[in-house]
Amino acid sequence: MHPKNLHNKPYPLSALAKAHPPLAEFIYENNYNKKTIDFADAAAVFHLNKGLLLHYYGIKDWNIPEGYLFPPIPSRADYIHYINDLLSEVPLTAPIKALDVGTGANAIYALLASAINGWDVVGCDIDKKAVEAAQENAMVNTHLPGTIEIRHQTNNAHIFEGIILPNEFYHVTICNPPFFTSAADANRNTLRKLKQLNPEKPILELERNFKGQPNELWCNGGEALFIKRMIKQSTAFKKQVGWFTTLVSKSDNLPKIYKLLNKLNAKHQTLQMQHGSKVTRVVAWRFLA
Repeated sequence: MHPKNLHNKPYPLSALAKAHPPLAEFIYENNYNKKTIDFADAAAVFHLNKGLLLHYYGIKDWNIPEGYLFPPIPSRADYIHYINDLLSEVPLTAPIKALDVGTGANAIYALLASAINGWDVVGCDIDKKAVEAAQENAMVNTHLPGTIEIRHQTNNAHIFEGIILPNEFYHVTICNPPFFTSAADANRNTLRKLKQLNPEKPILELERNFKGQPNELWCNGGEALFIKRMIKQSTAFKKQVGWFTTLVSKSDNLPKIYKLLNKLNAKHQTLQMQHGSKVTRVVAWRFLA
């Protein structure tokens, strides 16, 4: 993880439960006499997230509608830290303004960017219910150093159009695109993950430990097609954005992404993030000199 990431060490579960008492009922001692939780249990992961957000970042009353995605906090914080390094390459006037594409009901990137770096963030999403939940999460955390605004993207065909308004400038856009190509693809991954987390526990029901709505998890063509669409649409906003960025989970998708960026004469670089054995990439591109 990034050196500045507060989650480089094991979770201090006792301290997290003190910050968020409902977490306590999910903590137990494993066979090595170490405190842990069942990471295959969606409720346990949800309350762990609440504890982490409150204890480390002062993000309170974080809630999401049933069935919506609640992502792992450490990896989301990592993205924010690495993007901050990218922006720090050139001195910028404060405050930094960021656009979170597909903010989701959790609005996690917007909240973390505000809490960690004091950025002003606009989050957007195509799901109206997610937008309303994200607005609520932002509203109860107005004490954070950066401002947060959530906008509804009413046209599924557009990513930036209708969200980036005339005369607005964003130093950076961030995005965690839908990864899977279909529900079946997502379910296969969930089954594999649950078996890894708890090999001895029988899987009676296929429930993701991090939940997630269809539009949060998959789209036609999966990650690669979504990112290529984003790159093409970014050309119309080249004067209104400093850096466009996106997570890329599958390294196999990088050659096609680079090919399109080169074709459009975009300057680009790739940042590598490692969380345990998992490597994730952030591709960043820009058109401004």
